[in-house]
Amino acid sequence: MTTIQKKIWMLVSIMLLIMGIIWLTLTYYNQKTQEQSNDILQRYLRMNEVTTASQQMITNLNNYLFVPTDKHKQQVEKSIAVIKGVQQDVVELRNEENTFSVTNYIHLIDSLVETANRSMMFSEENEIEWSTNEFNEANRISMYISEMTLTILDRELKTYNRFYRDIIQQSEELKKLGIWLLLLITVVLLLATYWFSLSITRPIHQLTKAANELSEGNFNQRIEVKSNDEIAFLANTFDEMRININDLILEIQQKAQLEHELQQSKLLLKESQLKSLQSQINPHFLFNTLNTLSKKAYLDGAEETSDLLVSVAGLLRYNLKRVDRSVTLFEEVVVLNQYMEIQKARFTDRLQFELDIDESCLHVKIPGLTLQPIIENAVIHAIEPEEDGGTIWFRIKRVEPWVIIEIEDSGKGMSREKMRHLLKGNVLPIEGHSTGIGFQNVVKRLYLFFGIEDLVTIESGEGRGTKVVIQIPETRETGNEDEASYR
Repeated sequence: MTTIQKKIWMLVSIMLLIMGIIWLTLTYYNQKTQEQSNDILQRYLRMNEVTTASQQMITNLNNYLFVPTDKHKQQVEKSIAVIKGVQQDVVELRNEENTFSVTNYIHLIDSLVETANRSMMFSEENEIEWSTNEFNEANRISMYISEMTLTILDRELKTYNRFYRDIIQQSEELKKLGIWLLLLITVVLLLATYWFSLSITRPIHQLTKAANELSEGNFNQRIEVKSNDEIAFLANTFDEMRININDLILEIQQKAQLEHELQQSKLLLKESQLKSLQSQINPHFLFNTLNTLSKKAYLDGAEETSDLLVSVAGLLRYNLKRVDRSVTLFEEVVVLNQYMEIQKARFTDRLQFELDIDESCLHVKIPGLTLQPIIENAVIHAIEPEEDGGTIWFRIKRVEPWVIIEIEDSGKGMSREKMRHLLKGNVLPIEGHSTGIGFQNVVKRLYLFFGIEDLVTIESGEGRGTKVVIQIPETRETGNEDEASYR
């Protein structure tokens, strides 16, 4: 990610680089021109130094000839050393155009030095005339050197006249180039500044537009910013915030819808409860009527009919209780006996009902109407279809830490596939005289009451009857619902 700070540094670096290149270029050309000018000036200075050195040597030689002392001699020797040094510099001024002139100029310097040495030698030998002649020759050579210096300088000026003009023209061109480069840098800087500001302001404008959309409640438009700096990160974060807010709004709407539906459901439930209370008026009236008929039959001497009516009334009263109410095994056995009394009156000798109960287990609590639906299924499927009827065995026993309840019949039994469907609740309950409480309902209520799965098993086979085994813990510990919810 290219940050805004990096963009700023990049812009400044590019501008500094351009300005540095231009400065180095101008400095290079200026330095080159200056060096060329200095070289020419050095040529003139060196030629002038030859004239000055030759004249100084003549003056020192003259002083020595008049007063031949060691001091004056040293001055002459020093002048000779200086003019020889200048001679070496003049050698470096030689080029294709002045080779002949400079060569003669060098030879003149050699002649001047030789003539001065001879004059000093004749002076030391007291050959005054010869010494004077050599001095005059040296003076003449010095004057000739001066004239030749002027001649060479004049030729040099003519030779470098075009160069001077080129330097002046180059200076003008460099001045114009500097102006154009300044204008170019200004234009480039303006364009770079515009591009840089646009790369920052455009994403900000997009974010501002997106913020206005969000303020108007439009949370479905995606926020896209084409950038690779902090603003792009800010836009992505902003878009994630938009998505979260949109999801939160949808969640609130769904919760509001669910709350509305819940309120409607509560109203429907109250209405249903009212209708349920109204529907219980007839069963209560029937229960009271059965009690009245039982007393009337007993007074008339029909004791068997009276007992049957008492059983029916007791069974009806038990069924009027809430199905999810918890009861003891004792209560279940009592209502089971009442139910079987009614069925014995119906089937007479065709129905045999045998009990084997461990009374120490009758305090254990189970959901109400757990055993009667299973007995009812045995009567409907095992006794009623058989012409000779059959037998139903009911057993309660203790097998620590469980209490085992077995309901077995002598019917035709069932296949494994049917047992599997029955345990899964896929077999529909028998309509008509059935209570309507299915086998799967019993299994589910046992699970909800104890919190343990697979409490009910079926042992059966085709042609050998059916045994339903219910194993329940003597103490309920892991039930999903409190006992109070069954009361």
